[in-house]
Formats: sequence, structure tokens, C-alpha cells
Amino acid sequence: MAEQQGTPPAAVKGGIVAYLMVEGAQKAADLYKKAFGAEVVHVNPPDEQGRTMHVHVHINGASLMLSDPFPEHNCAYVPAAGFSLMLPVRDVDAVWKKAVDAGLTGNMEPQDMFWGDRYAQAKDTFGIQWAFVGPKKG
Repeated sequence: MAEQQGTPPAAVKGGIVAYLMVEGAQKAADLYKKAFGAEVVHVNPPDEQGRTMHVHVHINGASLMLSDPFPEHNCAYVPAAGFSLMLPVRDVDAVWKKAVDAGLTGNMEPQDMFWGDRYAQAKDTFGIQWAFVGPKKG
């Protein structure tokens, strides 16, 4: 009998898929479930060191993939910098509040922007910057 290899692969959604390396891929997926309603669709079981090689989640109709660092395979951890992940949503205020209530740090409260959208930002405990964009209020 073959050894269990985790959940079966799932369909990849979206034109570009972010693949994030974080210290604690499974913990990040759990946070994203709470903060964004993410659906975990595939997980490789952790190795003997507790590292997860692959977690696939669906958020807001798109795929996001995560892994722990594996420096022995040239995949060492590098802190996130210089990018954000943007979630287009209908209610920026509600989604931002849910994210902050789940443990993200709000670093730009929701506001109507000069370019015509409502916009907010929050950073998760893994150093990932999230941006929320949607229609203006009222």
C-alpha cells in the first residue's frame, strides 16, 4: 500500500499565482482561513522537522500557495519586502476589520482614494502586506 501523500492536488485558479515562503506555512493557511475565509484545498504532510513543503489555498476566487523554507534545497527564508497581495472586495471596511480582528496589523485604515476606489492595508504575522480595494462608500 502506498504511503499517504497528503490531500489530492486541486485546480489552480487565477492567471498569476503567488507562492509565498513563510516560517510556518500551515499556520499561515490557518490565519488566512480566519482572516479571509480561505479554503485549504491541498496540503503535503509535514516532514520530520515539522516543515510543510506545500499548502494550496483558495482566497477570493484565486489560488495562493505556501511553503516553509527548505534551505537544503536552495529555498532559504527571506523576509517579505517590496510587494503586497491585493484583494479586490465589495466591502473594504468589513474585510479589513475581519483581517485585523484575526490578528493582522492594520497599517492603513479604509479610506476613499483619489483614484476612485476605497483602499486599506494590513500586514500579517508572517510579514506579508495585504491590500484591500473596492468601491467607494456611499
